[in-house]
This record gives sequence, C-alpha cells and structure tokens, in this order.
Amino acid sequence: MFSDKANTIFQEVINKYHEINTVDQNFTNPYKEQDQLIEHLLYRKSWIDTVQWHYEDIIRDPQIDPISALKLKRQIDASNQDRTDMVEYIDSYFLEKYNDISAKATATINSESPAWAVDRLSILALKIFHMEEETQRNDASSEHLEKCNDKLTILLEQREDLSSAIDQLLKDIESGDKYMKVYKQMKMYNDDELNPILRKKN
Repeated sequence: MFSDKANTIFQEVINKYHEINTVDQNFTNPYKEQDQLIEHLLYRKSWIDTVQWHYEDIIRDPQIDPISALKLKRQIDASNQDRTDMVEYIDSYFLEKYNDISAKATATINSESPAWAVDRLSILALKIFHMEEETQRNDASSEHLEKCNDKLTILLEQREDLSSAIDQLLKDIESGDKYMKVYKQMKMYNDDELNPILRKKN
C-alpha cells in the first residue's frame, strides 16, 4: 500500500531530524531522485514539514528577539512555498503515473488531490511523534499524561483512517472511478506583483 510506504518514510525523517534536533542541520536525501522518485519526494516533503514544525515552536517563544523573529518569519514563508512546491511535485508524479488511465463516464473528482492528502498525512506523523513525547514526560502531571494519551489514541486512529482513504483514492484513480484535476496554488504573499506591500517597493 502506498500509505505504508509514506508513513514509514515520514517516521524515518522525523527520527533522523531528532538525532540532532536543530533547524540548522544539513539535509541529505537517502533516496535518489532518478531511481526512487516518489520516495525521494516524500522524504523531502517530510523534512520540510519537520523543520517548519520546529520553526513554529521557536517563533512562539515570548522572549524571542524581534530581529530574530522577523528573520524566522521569512524562513517560515520560504518553507511554506517549498512545502507547496513539493505537494505539486508529488501530484505531478501521480499525474504521470496515471496518465494512461481513461476515466469512466461516471468518474468523479475528489475534494483534494492525492498529494494534498499526503500533506495532511505528513503533518499527522509529526503530531503523533510529539504527542507521544508528551505521554512520556517525567515532569508532567498524571492528568496531563492521561489527556495526551487520549489525544494520541485519536491521532493514531486518524492516521489509520487517512491512510485508508489515500489508498482508496489511488485505487479509484487507477480503476478510472476517480479522476485527478490539479490546480496550482495561487500563493500571493511572496509575489512582487500580487502582494501590494512588495509591489510598492518596486
């Protein structure tokens, strides 16, 4: 199943990141683009999400220096653009993979593309990892640990359901019961022509 592969890679990335556990560490993709394209894309996607997760933690520090916060905000903006780009690369992979499939006359479109569902699965892997960490804290109250265990149970169930939905969607596309239609994300805040603040500076 595709979801098994994705979840395994996401866990691999998260574990690798936390060996050093810093947003400034070097990135190396163990999957070669020319040989293992989808694995390469999934690993890169998950790495972007993992670093951004920790960017978001850092910027919420109430004692953060304003200059550092501004720099970090721009890094988060750049990371969001990378995240969107990777989703589109993954959808391009699926479009190519199913290029020869003829949709049935009764075929319907899904509310989101496969890659945007994969995006949610990647974020869910991070939620599970960090919620599980919370269940293992020695300095937390028993009430906190119990609440986090309850939340972890729900997150694990959510991953199971989402994984199943992604696998079913891909199966339906492959059988012609669903068809893909991909829209490019119209990001405006990084565009010199679309963001009025940036436009003023040109």
